[in-house]
Amino acid sequence: MTLLVILVSGAAAILAIPALIFFVECFGSLFLPAGKPVARPGGVSVVVLVPAHDEKDGIQPTIAGVQSQLAVGDRVLVVADNCTDDTAELARVSGAEVLERSDPERRGKGYALAFGIDHLEAHHPDVLIIVDADCHLTPGSIDALVQRTVQTQRPVQADYVFHATERAPVSMISALATLVRNRVRPRGLRRLGQPCHLTGTGMAFPWSVLRAAPELGANIVEDLAMGIELALLGHEPVLCIEAGVRSELPTGGHAAMQQRRRWEHGHISTILQHGPRLVREGIRRGRPGLIALGADLIVPPLALLVGQLVLVLGISGLLILFGGPTFPAWIAGAALALVGLGVALGWTCYGRKTIPFWYLLLAPLYVAWKIPLYGSFLFGRREQQWLRTER
Repeated sequence: MTLLVILVSGAAAILAIPALIFFVECFGSLFLPAGKPVARPGGVSVVVLVPAHDEKDGIQPTIAGVQSQLAVGDRVLVVADNCTDDTAELARVSGAEVLERSDPERRGKGYALAFGIDHLEAHHPDVLIIVDADCHLTPGSIDALVQRTVQTQRPVQADYVFHATERAPVSMISALATLVRNRVRPRGLRRLGQPCHLTGTGMAFPWSVLRAAPELGANIVEDLAMGIELALLGHEPVLCIEAGVRSELPTGGHAAMQQRRRWEHGHISTILQHGPRLVREGIRRGRPGLIALGADLIVPPLALLVGQLVLVLGISGLLILFGGPTFPAWIAGAALALVGLGVALGWTCYGRKTIPFWYLLLAPLYVAWKIPLYGSFLFGRREQQWLRTER
């Protein structure tokens, strides 16, 4: 009994740390002023790099959206990576420069990015912007990204939001979870004067900084890993709220679970590998930005954090029934309340126009939907390769 109490108390205390970090980030986002249109500095050469794998249905609208924001002399470079459809030809017809890459043994967005970057080496731009082939930019995004990149000489991340195309509860709660992860928490970090993690698209880099990044190959969360490695080299990414990228959540149970499995398996692996490392290096080097990135990284995916807290709270309740102490339940309950309050604040400020309140009441279904995903990670069936997500 004593050992069980110690274990449960320790679990509650450990989980309270990411819960508190989560709440502080969400609370901080409330006080970030709205972005304002910015003017792009002159004399800056820009290339927009679009990695694409079998994106014939979406590549032309993406290119058209990018081209509408380009200045004279800017370029769009599409890397058609191991494509089996007409992606390359459609991109050419749309006016983009196209590279075709065929290497079935080396598949993944990281390889496609490295291929495009190597191609640009001889005549490289001042700023490189990466946009996924299934995304579209909000007006003024390229100007804002270029301005922020030139100003800071650091990697820059645009505001990246997914929209649910169907009103199923799982899709809507998933949209809320990604909204909190990609918009609310990074805004909180910016309000606190801290860097943010890269989220995969709408990323801009000074060329000199980009060339310092290691090749990531088949890393299934290549964006997150790139930002971490650059931060450790002294180039912490910053958020640009004036630039926005929009994408659709995958429809259908299998496609949605495929995307979530890929991201969250990679995210959990990255937490274990890099979270403590970032905090340790930040303390050793006296760099608060690294500590902030490490603290943000150790926050598990929202459903996993909630599920863990509910489990600890349930076990704590059973201990109380058998005469155990109440403090583990108080700690777990308080941590769960902080997470719930953080989500509520984020929804109130950023999500209530697109996600009706009653969907929040169905959050337990979302947590239950994710249980097999976390079980597959725990028991060794981990996602370890890049797969295109059907939409």
